[in-house]
Amino acid sequence: MGNRLSKIATRTGDDGSTGLGDGSRTGKDSARIAALGDVDELNSFVGLLLCEDMPGDLREELVTIQHDLFDLGGELCIPGYQLIKDEQVARLDALLEKYNADLPVLKEFILPAGSRAASLAHVCRTVCRRAERAIVTLSKLETINAQPRQYVNRLSDLMFVLARVLNRHAGGSDVLWQHERKRT
Repeated sequence: MGNRLSKIATRTGDDGSTGLGDGSRTGKDSARIAALGDVDELNSFVGLLLCEDMPGDLREELVTIQHDLFDLGGELCIPGYQLIKDEQVARLDALLEKYNADLPVLKEFILPAGSRAASLAHVCRTVCRRAERAIVTLSKLETINAQPRQYVNRLSDLMFVLARVLNRHAGGSDVLWQHERKRT
């Protein structure tokens, strides 16, 4: 893995470039850095979500996801390197199945609302979708592994399901979109 940071302000990025984990440099506006930044932002929002009340097992699973997202950022930071494995994607599939099992079937669209924790899970979902789009864009420009794209695709679905779970944990339910609601 790349070098650990011992000095934060290096001034080497003053020219608009940044160092990658393999020692090479790229523009701060490159597709790779955009994807890396979106994953970093997602991880920060997951950290914010962890400040909320939630079941202990869910908390531990989100902490594991934060570590996975750090791995994903590491993989994006080092061209040609692999840190996200099929097993991590499969773990998200299992979590989707676990948390979706007890939820009622959706018959309407839901709004990204309800409890604060559920709303933050929806923010994580939307930031995750942006990270996914950035990873897809990067994959059209450079060769990257499939697992990062698969991971964020599953994670955004999981965040949707977790928002529903967190609304119930807070004593609420889904906030349904009312397509016939009068708008004055």
